[in-house]
Amino acid sequence: MSGEEHEIAAAQVADEEYGAKEKVSEEDVPEENVTYQDSPSKQRVVIILLGLGLSVFLAALDITIVSTALPKIVAHFKASDSAYSWIASSYLLANASSVGLWGRLSDIWGRKSILSISIILFLGGSLICALAINVNMLIAGRALQGVGSGGITVMANICVSDLFDVQRRSAYLGIFGATWAIAGAVGPIIGGAFTSYVTWRWCFYINLPVGGVAFLFLLFFLKIDTTKKTLVDGLASIDWIGVGLVIAGTIMLLLGLEFGGDQFAWSSATVICLIIFGVVALILFGIYEQFPSAPIIPLAVFSSWQNVALLLVNFCHGAVFIGGCFYLPVYFQNVLLESSIMSGVLLLPLVGALAISSGLGGWYLRATGRFREVIIFGMFFTTLGYGLYMDLKPYASWARIVLYQMIIGVGLGPNFQATLIALQANVQISEMSQATAAFSLVRQLAASVSVVVGTVIYNHEVAVRKAKLVAALGYTIGTEIVAASTATSSITKEVPVDERQVIFDVINKGLSYVWLFYLCISALGLILACTLRNLRKQSS
Repeated sequence: MSGEEHEIAAAQVADEEYGAKEKVSEEDVPEENVTYQDSPSKQRVVIILLGLGLSVFLAALDITIVSTALPKIVAHFKASDSAYSWIASSYLLANASSVGLWGRLSDIWGRKSILSISIILFLGGSLICALAINVNMLIAGRALQGVGSGGITVMANICVSDLFDVQRRSAYLGIFGATWAIAGAVGPIIGGAFTSYVTWRWCFYINLPVGGVAFLFLLFFLKIDTTKKTLVDGLASIDWIGVGLVIAGTIMLLLGLEFGGDQFAWSSATVICLIIFGVVALILFGIYEQFPSAPIIPLAVFSSWQNVALLLVNFCHGAVFIGGCFYLPVYFQNVLLESSIMSGVLLLPLVGALAISSGLGGWYLRATGRFREVIIFGMFFTTLGYGLYMDLKPYASWARIVLYQMIIGVGLGPNFQATLIALQANVQISEMSQATAAFSLVRQLAASVSVVVGTVIYNHEVAVRKAKLVAALGYTIGTEIVAASTATSSITKEVPVDERQVIFDVINKGLSYVWLFYLCISALGLILACTLRNLRKQSS
């Protein structure tokens, strides 16, 4: 069977199994689309999946690995308070703003070449971070990492979608979903271990050997047809106006949220203009994408409420997952006074429950083809878990800490793959790469917004309680804690025991509003999930 015939047959299987409205004809498949050249052996499949899985693991790991290392990094460079959030958000900003372009680039110049470039960029950024001599160099390296990680995330999903039929695709995407989830959850553990026992620079050095192995696996064993476009023809076919609008809109919106209440007042012209112009640019992007012959994200992806709802659920899920992994270590370190490594170890109940539920969710999807129940189940337990997080105490209540994490883990696990599989089942094969890129764009944007808005809420809630801290601890210590916002354990341990509880109450109260924010997002995701329908035909 030729490559094109294999692609068409895969599309027909998808349509028959999931009951899609339109069949994919030979004319629907663009010549530049890619297919696997032959039937890969089991050994090659394992190596390819291992290479892709390691790449995805690193891309997810670097979102959260710095969360427990940030206090040491900022102290090492004697950086300003704003550097704390910039080290984390620069990765997410670059990731979200560039992720929409990778899918289109791979349509033009081939999956393998673009995936290789994205891995090289990620590893280059990691090396810059590891060798950074000042905080600006570190932030620049994090941004380059973010650009590369966006390509890794998109291209891993696209490659699996091109290589395998619907049944195997759901299984392998489920593995990637579990990989992403576990990497994000264990990031604080690994970061804490490096920070405590070696140096924070190993948070970035570790990417080089692991990423190098993944790169070599894919270089020698990944075989996907590449297109024959010349450099000039390829550049001419890119929707550069759409690219500019989506990048500009994303960066301006997130910068406005990042600056608000921190470097500038919310009422300042800088913040207002950034937010308004960012929203306008994104709206113009949506309008303009009706006109190019090869848009970055085809509007057909948004042609049905089913797809829109799936992307919105994906946004909600991505936001609350990253938020939990990022702010739970803050609770462990700053309220329970745990070390960097212990704040990561204490996430194990979340990691374990998440891994198990992700595997069970993937099994259910393969066995039944029904994703609606999986998505609703996941969002329900995620919403319940964040509601319970608001009950976390300013002291060590281990039963609550373990049980609440397990509930959220059960909810988060299944929806790493369920939403993507459902979206891919509802688009034509010729739109697969753009739909997958849209999915990744939404998830990365969710992660960026989640961390930025969570930080804004937390900083504000701590700041409004400045008077209480100053009254209890004196102006110097109270102001220092408010300025840092993170209230690191090194500060609180300097405070007499009978006065620490005031600090813990303030920090815990600030975090409770962060949990409330994520509760609202997950509840919205649950409501949207209830509007979905299963696409697979049911037997009578």
